[in-house]
Amino acid sequence: MASRLSEEFRDRTKRFAASVIRLYVSLPRDREEVRVCGKQLLRSGTSVAAHVREASRARSDQEFVSKIGGALQETDESSLWLELLNEECRISSSSTDPIKTEANELLAIMSSMLSRATNRQ
Repeated sequence: MASRLSEEFRDRTKRFAASVIRLYVSLPRDREEVRVCGKQLLRSGTSVAAHVREASRARSDQEFVSKIGGALQETDESSLWLELLNEECRISSSSTDPIKTEANELLAIMSSMLSRATNRQ
């Protein structure tokens, strides 16, 4: 079965997940609020790549819309946790900004994909 998404895009979301993992590993472990937000970011950030992988193998437009919609939600949630880590937990913006920038770019790409797929249905 052919993939609905390019290998380049799937790799890009995998790199996003890897950057989230690297940030998580670098976070200080001595503050509960950082642990909580970091764990949430780890969950949502790695989930983006998983949803994209599932979307790439979708058997129908409806399934594709569902999986890309899930990836979009997880990417947006990741942005929230990055903002909270930066603004409330005082994690350096030099650590969070590159991941936030990538999240915003992924959001734009997936929003466009979702719009096109929804118009096909």
